[in-house]
Amino acid sequence: MRFTICAAKPEDCKDIERMIMELAVYEKMPDQVKISHKELERDGFGPNPFYQCLVAEVPEELMSKDGHTKVGYALFFYTYSTWKGRTVYMEDLYVMPEYRGKGIGKALMATVAKVAKEQHCVRLQFSVLDWNKPSLDFYLAKGAEDLTAKEGWHFLRFHGIALDNLAQEAP
Repeated sequence: MRFTICAAKPEDCKDIERMIMELAVYEKMPDQVKISHKELERDGFGPNPFYQCLVAEVPEELMSKDGHTKVGYALFFYTYSTWKGRTVYMEDLYVMPEYRGKGIGKALMATVAKVAKEQHCVRLQFSVLDWNKPSLDFYLAKGAEDLTAKEGWHFLRFHGIALDNLAQEAP
């Protein structure tokens, strides 16, 4: 299948928003999405971008049944490990169902890895839901390590009132 991978542009944010919602539906959490293309534009394409994004696009003759040519994305950002150094965190890797198994997801992830190496990063990290066996198997087959199984790490977060309460404890 013919497709291209390129850096997202501000005008891609509506398609990225659509695919974020498709991913959230797949992950059985559509009510958790609170972001719109406006925040994506502001946060990814402003003077101090919080993330980078790649999009996968097919030619018009291969567009989806709903008329989309943007069929996948990978959204990532830089973080830092005090043990290892520069790290890329891949927040999302998504390919529309009708385009899966055609090398698009592999190409998106490999391009994130290439960008990471160009930026002298030593790791590419991400999380996957425990029930998402197809994705987990895909990542493990590519050489990813399951840190939950190997090292026992738990992925935690503060949000909402818990984040507000914690911030109020700052001096």
